[in-house]
Amino acid sequence: MPKMPRLRKPLSRLGLRLPARLRLPARTRELRLPAVRLPRTRRGQRRAAQAVMVGCALALAPATWMYTTADAHVRSVADVPARDVAVVFGAGLREGVPSPYLAHRLDAAAELYEGGKVRVVLVTGDNSREEYDEPDAMRTYLTARGVPDGRIVSDYAGFDTWDSCVRAKKIFGVERAVLVTQGFHVRRAVALCRAAGVDSYGVGVAERRDVTWYYGGVRELAAAGKAALDTVTRPDPHFLGPREPGVTEALAGGGP
Repeated sequence: MPKMPRLRKPLSRLGLRLPARLRLPARTRELRLPAVRLPRTRRGQRRAAQAVMVGCALALAPATWMYTTADAHVRSVADVPARDVAVVFGAGLREGVPSPYLAHRLDAAAELYEGGKVRVVLVTGDNSREEYDEPDAMRTYLTARGVPDGRIVSDYAGFDTWDSCVRAKKIFGVERAVLVTQGFHVRRAVALCRAAGVDSYGVGVAERRDVTWYYGGVRELAAAGKAALDTVTRPDPHFLGPREPGVTEALAGGGP
């Protein structure tokens, strides 16, 4: 099949024109970016640099507060102080069972129970839909790991970290706890629970550095701002409700 000759002249010089509906308006044929004018004087440049530095400091202030507040209270499973209650935060389900990240949190909680570091495990997560039940999935996983069902208490309205911390204190009467979550989340959990009145230590579960881990780390920088705001404004959780005796009754059953 013979090749078509290449056109070396613009269409306008060949006497051809595009249909009107395919032609761009004159004003959009050339796109020009607005010029960025930098200060010309040293004084102006100094002020611009100071403004940038202040903006960066304000953006990082919540994360700095979070680290300074919680860092001394982050431990490992081996050296965390003993507490009556471990709080495990939800981290998503896959086809009705705990996601790998949530399973690792539950493994650490089971290890704490087996080692006598905690006597009761409070699982807190999302059950806002009938078909999605984090606490019951967490309970099933823990019982399979050997934690007695009577030593597990479920909070079905732990929709975020602040809600879980406030409800642990106001609904379940938790005064002191070991918080179990991933390393990138543990400082925020400790800072928020301590602000909510729960004397907390955190166990940061180690994970391999995959996409989820890096996403979680970046997300924490943004979540630090909300955490700082929550500690100042102290909003009520989405659901509060009456006091529940589950933790008290579980503790009354004796030691592990």
